[in-house]
Amino acid sequence: MTMSIRQKGDKALQLLLIEMMSTTSEEAELCFPQLNSSCRTIMRPHSVSMLIYFTLSSISVLTVVLNLLVIISISHFKKLHTPTNLLLLSLAVSDFFVGLLMVFQIILIDGCWFLGDLMCAVYFIFDHIFTSASIGTMVLISIDRYVAVCYPLLYPTKVTQNRVKVCVSVCWMICAFFHCLLLKDNIKHPGRYNTCLGECVVIKDYYAGIADVLCSFIGPVTVIVILYVRLFVVAVSQARAMRSHIKDVTLQGSVRVTVKKSELKAARTLGVVVVIFLMCVCPYFCVTLKGDDAVVSASSAAFVMCLFYVNSCLNPLIYAFFYRWFRNCIRVIVTLQILKPGSREANIL
Repeated sequence: MTMSIRQKGDKALQLLLIEMMSTTSEEAELCFPQLNSSCRTIMRPHSVSMLIYFTLSSISVLTVVLNLLVIISISHFKKLHTPTNLLLLSLAVSDFFVGLLMVFQIILIDGCWFLGDLMCAVYFIFDHIFTSASIGTMVLISIDRYVAVCYPLLYPTKVTQNRVKVCVSVCWMICAFFHCLLLKDNIKHPGRYNTCLGECVVIKDYYAGIADVLCSFIGPVTVIVILYVRLFVVAVSQARAMRSHIKDVTLQGSVRVTVKKSELKAARTLGVVVVIFLMCVCPYFCVTLKGDDAVVSASSAAFVMCLFYVNSCLNPLIYAFFYRWFRNCIRVIVTLQILKPGSREANIL
């Protein structure tokens, strides 16, 4: 049996906190003082506790609020109902729930789980589903941009809103089915792998762990990198073509298709999203794949785990920086103009 990839990261964070303790483990309090079989809490200075709670709580709140703004913007304004924005909506939904689930991660920081064994298993299943849906959506975004830039004539007919909705729905259903299947033993027998009361542990067998790594990391990242390398080559070629000033246009040249500037800009913006996503996700999986000896790399593992979750907060900030429509939507929402009749038809582009 092997520990879940994400569970390794959670343990690493707890190990890092143990390193920061000023008291010995013998002085630690029990999660359930009335029971001798209870797990021990992680004791540390009050200032450290406040810093940790404030940091993680801020990240959680910021992630939820920013992604909620994206969800409201794309869902409300009809001008934003495009195939690409529907993919961004799916990504925002997954990141929104990741931000909500960070509340449970904050609960686990002290080393105690008070919500029961079944809720522990449910928490990790949803955590796996939402993070996998985020990765799957990144793959769909890469495919969308690849078709838009490399096959611009086919894009309007091949990539439609209905097809994108179907692809997003299938992606979420596959993620839900896949991780429910991998973690079914933990649902049938919640808490069977706990060593003490108050512990929250999820375990997969060896082959399930391999399947998780292949389907949740290696496969998607490979597809994303290949598509964006190809996209980058085509985008550079198109940029050179648009900069060239050819006065004598032949018949063959007149029908040659060049990619719109808007498509290149969208590809560049979403390329930034994908690159930051890979920078946040790859270190996490690389560290946790080193093995069960998390004590040696507790600090690095805890850092990349936090980096993994922070990625869900960064995407809306990237939109705010690159997309004028998102900044306009924020202004309309904050000023409550969104409540006015006919606001759905507003031109916020």
